[in-house]
Amino acid sequence: MKLNIATLFLSFFSIFTSNGQEKIAGQNFYQFKAKSLQGKEIKMKDYEGKVVLIVNVASKCGFTPQYEGLENLYKKFNSKGLVILGFPCNQFASQEPGNAQEIAKFCSLTYGVNFPMFSKIDVNGVNAHPLYKYLKKALPGTLTNEIKWNFTKFLLDRKGNPIKRFAPNVKPEEITDDIEKLLAGK
Repeated sequence: MKLNIATLFLSFFSIFTSNGQEKIAGQNFYQFKAKSLQGKEIKMKDYEGKVVLIVNVASKCGFTPQYEGLENLYKKFNSKGLVILGFPCNQFASQEPGNAQEIAKFCSLTYGVNFPMFSKIDVNGVNAHPLYKYLKKALPGTLTNEIKWNFTKFLLDRKGNPIKRFAPNVKPEEITDDIEKLLAGK
């Protein structure tokens, strides 16, 4: 079977240009649940009507200072309908070794984090949290759907649709325009 070079190029190119708004049959953000750092089960449906930024976080990562930018976004836009959800993860070089109390203390004392934080989860592999399995399918990454490192960000609109995925090196302040557009309903 001969492969047409143009077809091969277009297939390869589409991997890098997909906006990732793939519909997942029978699934939506609001069907998921997760445990807060305090152990309380939280339904994602509680965030219905909000613009949501989901981030896998870690306390001992080179990107950890992004907590400050995330908290600044939360302070600036929470009253307009933004919620940020932090999901600690220890899958990348063991950069989130603490237990729930240690994570909460670190986030509060070091960065003044007030946005919702959840219990430590896996974001990749067979034990990946179902929410992350959904997000990775809805917004595929470059070359692979797996989360590459801590502080990967997923932005969802007010209807719970995953809209955009941001690499760990994209600072929170760099996505302000995307957040403002979604808050304005654009």
